[in-house]
Amino acid sequence: MRLSAWRIVRKKRLATALTGQGASFFPGRWNGRGVPVIYAAGSISLAVLELLVHMESAPTTPEYRLIELGFDESLVTAVDVRRLPRIWRRDPAPRVLQEIGNRWVRRGRSVVLRVPSAITAEPNYLLNPAHADFAKIVVGRPTVFRLDARLVT
Repeated sequence: MRLSAWRIVRKKRLATALTGQGASFFPGRWNGRGVPVIYAAGSISLAVLELLVHMESAPTTPEYRLIELGFDESLVTAVDVRRLPRIWRRDPAPRVLQEIGNRWVRRGRSVVLRVPSAITAEPNYLLNPAHADFAKIVVGRPTVFRLDARLVT
């Protein structure tokens, strides 16, 4: 089965949007510093929520691009939510979550890791740009994405 994941990035970051560089410099819930991964959401609406929850202030002129990432389900490993600590949704995230993501990257068993969103528990995806199967990810053409101003006012 073919799956899609969605990434919303600032226009000025488009050139590095699929390198994992940002996550490597600014660790996330599922990766530590120096571990390049690409975060993507299982739906466009979840991608918007993930963008909003990480916004420090509303941009005056948002210039975003939406990128669809397509891949076969056979390329995905899934985190078992039942095995996560009860506090996995906390902010800041428990360090064990970064260890899970870091271990997944190190072991290299799959190019995509399905993880739950801390916002909704719906699927988010981590992609490993250094994995040999990364070339199997179908990257859609970035399209202009305008964030509805009502969401940030």
